[in-house]
Amino acid sequence: STRGREQSRDPAELVAEVERLAADGVREVTLLGQNVNSYGRSLRPRSSFAELLHAIGDIPGLDRIRYTSPHPSDMKEDVIRAHAEIPSLCEHIHLPLQSGSSRVLKRMRRTYTRERFLDRVALIRQHVPDCAITTDIIVGFPGETEAHFRETLEVAAAVGFDGAFTFIYSPRRGTEAAEFGDEFLPHEVSAERMERLVEVIQRRARERGQRFVGRTLDVLVEGTSRHDASQVRGRTTHNKVVNFEGLATPGEIVPVTITSATSQSLVG
Repeated sequence: STRGREQSRDPAELVAEVERLAADGVREVTLLGQNVNSYGRSLRPRSSFAELLHAIGDIPGLDRIRYTSPHPSDMKEDVIRAHAEIPSLCEHIHLPLQSGSSRVLKRMRRTYTRERFLDRVALIRQHVPDCAITTDIIVGFPGETEAHFRETLEVAAAVGFDGAFTFIYSPRRGTEAAEFGDEFLPHEVSAERMERLVEVIQRRARERGQRFVGRTLDVLVEGTSRHDASQVRGRTTHNKVVNFEGLATPGEIVPVTITSATSQSLVG
């Protein structure tokens, strides 16, 4: 209600803007929206986000396309298929979970269930097996029980996210949840749950990262490593940070052989 109704920019205007960026040497663009999946509903004639992705994917000179954030309720198969059909569309989808409990999701007014989320993940893995999936999770939402939280742990373990932004719930003035005061969890309970969640997320992300070891991946160079000035830093299409030895300048896309992986990044 604060933002007002969603509005979609004209697709021809978006394509023209990206064409100008590509002509200026931009290698990668990110399409931003509060819910990118609902793109085009306000347009006449109506369009779809998948159609926009294909149009931008046809622009010469553009190497990589990313977008954020989709919504599990509206994540349709045409967008997932686009990842397999458009060479420049990165193998990375950020799909916010928030909670693995359908009951908690309903109280959050998230409009999808645990089952819907897992179904979307299965569809992604079917069409784009190597796709990196990242997420957002809130711990300690008012009324969250230990059983609800264990459902979140189960989803995190089952999916094996490549990374996650995790948060302890904090009330925001004007929201319905802020009125659930008698159901707020003690901070020490939320903090303990957060520790358990982070352990699962990092363990599974570390396991998932091992699939890259021994492979040679294209890395878009961003600059020098933040931890070792003698190394170079960049990102794969999976949005994984790579610190590697070699000579390369920002903006270049270079092949890097991956030698090791942690839960957070790769080394090459």
